[in-house]
Amino acid sequence: MKKISIFEQKKTKKKRKKKKSNEPLWKKIGQIVLFGLLIIYALSGIASFTDQPDNEISLSTALERIKNNEVEKIVVVDDRVRLTLKNEETVFAQKEPNVSFSEILTDADIEPTSVDFQVNNQDLLKIIGNLVGTLGPIILTGFIFWMIYKQAGKAQSSIFSFGKSKARFFKKNGKATFDDVAGLDEAKNEIKEIVDFLKNPKKYQKMGARIPKGVLLVGPSGTGKTLMARAIAGEAKVPFLHMAGSEFMEMLVGIGASRVRDLFENARKAQKAIIFIDELDAIGGVRGMGGFAGSHGEREQTLNQLLVEMDGLEPNETIIILAATNRPDILDPALTRPGRFDRRIVFNFPDLEERTAILKLHSKGKPFAKNVSFKNVARRTVGFSGADLENMLNEAAILAARNNKEKIGPEELDEAAIKVKLGPQKKRMVSEEEKKISAYHEAGHAVVSHFSPEADPVEKISVVARGVALGYTLMPPEKDRVHESKTRLLSRITTLMGGRAAEEMIFNEMTSGAAKDIEHATKIARKMVVEYGMSGLGPLYFGRQMDTTEWGSAYMEPDEVSPQTKANVDDEIKRFVNQSYQNAKDILKKRKKSLDAVADKLMTKETLNRQEFEDIIKENS
Repeated sequence: MKKISIFEQKKTKKKRKKKKSNEPLWKKIGQIVLFGLLIIYALSGIASFTDQPDNEISLSTALERIKNNEVEKIVVVDDRVRLTLKNEETVFAQKEPNVSFSEILTDADIEPTSVDFQVNNQDLLKIIGNLVGTLGPIILTGFIFWMIYKQAGKAQSSIFSFGKSKARFFKKNGKATFDDVAGLDEAKNEIKEIVDFLKNPKKYQKMGARIPKGVLLVGPSGTGKTLMARAIAGEAKVPFLHMAGSEFMEMLVGIGASRVRDLFENARKAQKAIIFIDELDAIGGVRGMGGFAGSHGEREQTLNQLLVEMDGLEPNETIIILAATNRPDILDPALTRPGRFDRRIVFNFPDLEERTAILKLHSKGKPFAKNVSFKNVARRTVGFSGADLENMLNEAAILAARNNKEKIGPEELDEAAIKVKLGPQKKRMVSEEEKKISAYHEAGHAVVSHFSPEADPVEKISVVARGVALGYTLMPPEKDRVHESKTRLLSRITTLMGGRAAEEMIFNEMTSGAAKDIEHATKIARKMVVEYGMSGLGPLYFGRQMDTTEWGSAYMEPDEVSPQTKANVDDEIKRFVNQSYQNAKDILKKRKKSLDAVADKLMTKETLNRQEFEDIIKENS
C-alpha cells in the first residue's frame, strides 16, 4: 500500500475545504435515494385514490340521478366516479375498468349538458407506484449492502493505519509565540538559538558548528515546557510535529517502532522541521528495568527505533527533536549521550520577577481593582508554578463574578491562592470540642514557627476546613531560596511538630490530626540523613543509585549498606524528629500565654491574618 505523508495530505486540504460538508459522497447519495423513495411512495398512495368514498351507490343509480338532472358535478378518476349533487351531497360509484364513462353515458342516452364533467387520468402515477413497489425493496437492499461494503473497507484501511504516526501537525504560522510565554528568560535564549539554527543553518555551518539533534526540556509539572514547545511552533516558521510519548504505544507489538519511522519519514520530507515528543519518559525509561521483557518489549522496541532514527539524521538535514519530561532520572543513558539529546534546558519554578511577569500576562482581559499589586501577589506565591498562577487568577475571576463584583480585588486573589494549594473552603459542622482541638493545633504551629530560628513568618491561621484538613497555618517563604540550611530544616520539623505538642500539652491526648505533619517531618529528616549528609553519620549518601555498565545500559543498584548502617540511619532520623518535638514542647511551655490567646481568638474569629497574629503575640509576650 502506498504511504501518503502528512505534507502531501496538506496540499490537497484546500481542495477538500471547498466542499460544503465533510460527509462522504456515498452518504449524500444514499440520503437522496431514500428521500426520493419516500416521495414516490407518497405519490403512489395518492394514485391509489385521494378521497375515500363515504357514500357509495351503484352505477345504474348514478346514471339515473344524472338523467334526472340531480347532479351538479362529475369527476372521474380511473375506475371511480364522484358525483356532487345539487343538494351538496357527494356520492361515489364504481365503473368497469378500461371503459370510458363518456361511452357509458352515450349508451344510456344521457347527455349531461348542464353538468360539470371532469376526467383525471392517473395511469402514470399507477405505473410509477407499481415500479416502486417492485423495485423499491431491491434498491433498499442494494443500498444496505453498499453501506456494509463501505464500512468494511474503512475498517480494513484503519488496520493498515496502525503504524502511521499520530503526530499533530502545526503550520508555519502557529498561534503562540515567545511573547505569550512570561518569565523563563534563560530557556527562551536557548530556544531562540535553536530557532535561529533552523532559520539560518548556513551561518552556523560556515563556522563548522553542528546543529543539535535533540533538545531535552526538563522541569517539574506546570513550569511551561509544553507551552514553550507551542511557542516554538509559532516562532520557527517550519513544520512542527507534536506527539505524546504514550501515543507511540499500542497493544500490538511493533506498532510503536513503526510510528517512530513514519514520524521521521514525514519530517524528512519537509527538509526543515521540529519534532516535539511530550512526556518522553513514557517510552524513554531505562531498558531492562521495571519488569519489561528485555529487548522484545514493545516499549523497548520503540525506544530502540527512536535511537536509530536520531542516529540516521544526516548533517544537512535541519531536523531538531524536542522532548519534555519531569522524570529525567529514569531516562535511558543512550538517550542523553552526546549526539542524541545532547542539550538540556531546565525549567525551574519562577522567581519573584518571573511570577510578576506571569501574573501580568495572564491578567489580560480581567478587570482588577486599583489596590491590586502583582508585585505583592508574587511575593506571597513563592513556590507557585506558572500553571498555578494562571489557575489562581482564573479562580479569583470566578469568585469575583460569583460575588457580583465588577473588579477582582486582593480578597479574591488571597482566597484563590489558598484554594489552589489547599482546596475549596468547606463548612463542616464540628463540635466545640473538635473546634478547640483544631484551634490549639494550628496555634501550636504558629507560635512554634514564630519563636523558631530562621523560620518563615506566619501569614494566615484558620480553623476553617479546606480539602481534607480541618484547619491550616500558612507560612510562605519571604523570598526565593535555592539552598536550605540545617537550621531552617530543623525549624521546619519543629514547626510541624508544634501541632502535636500543643494537643498533648493542653489535652494530655494525641489525635490523628497530626498524621500529615508527622509524615512530612519524617520525610525532611530522612532527606537530611540519607541525601544531604547533615547527620552525625557524616557527609555520606545512603540512597539508591543509578549505575551504568560498560555497554551503556543502566540498572538500579541495591542498597549496598550493612544492617548496622541502616539501623544507624533510622536512629539519626528518629533523633532529628524527637529532638524537634521536644523543642516544640519547650517553646509552647514557655509561651503558653500566647498559645492560649491565639487559640481563643481562633475559636471566635476562625481566621487570623499576619498582623492580627503578631499583635496577639506582642500583647502576651
